[in-house]
Amino acid sequence: MTYTSKGTTMEARAQARYIRVTPMKARRVVDLIRGLPATEAQAVLRFAPQAATVPVGKVLDSAIANAAHNYNHSNVDDLVISEAYVDEGPTLKRFRPRAQGRAYRIRKRTSHITVVVSSKEGTR
Repeated sequence: MTYTSKGTTMEARAQARYIRVTPMKARRVVDLIRGLPATEAQAVLRFAPQAATVPVGKVLDSAIANAAHNYNHSNVDDLVISEAYVDEGPTLKRFRPRAQGRAYRIRKRTSHITVVVSSKEGTR
């Protein structure tokens, strides 16, 4: 729990690590939901066409569940996404055979996705 000058604010976070989606593609999705209310962010993720919306949606659902479990905060309408970011994970390096005995490196990038939800000011 974090304390502000106006009182206490509840914060719950969730993180998914080593997700097999490139950080650049995941950041496009995370930028869509940053700062939105939690219910609105779930709706945006449900209808966005990007493939990275599935893991980001799961992390958001987990953060909401963490808020409900850890702080007895059952009203999802009071939650807002205060932080959402994607960090780069380890890169899996693979090789692809090419012409004349050469090999090209294929980089399979991974992501660490973090979502923090907090209660709106004046609620709780």
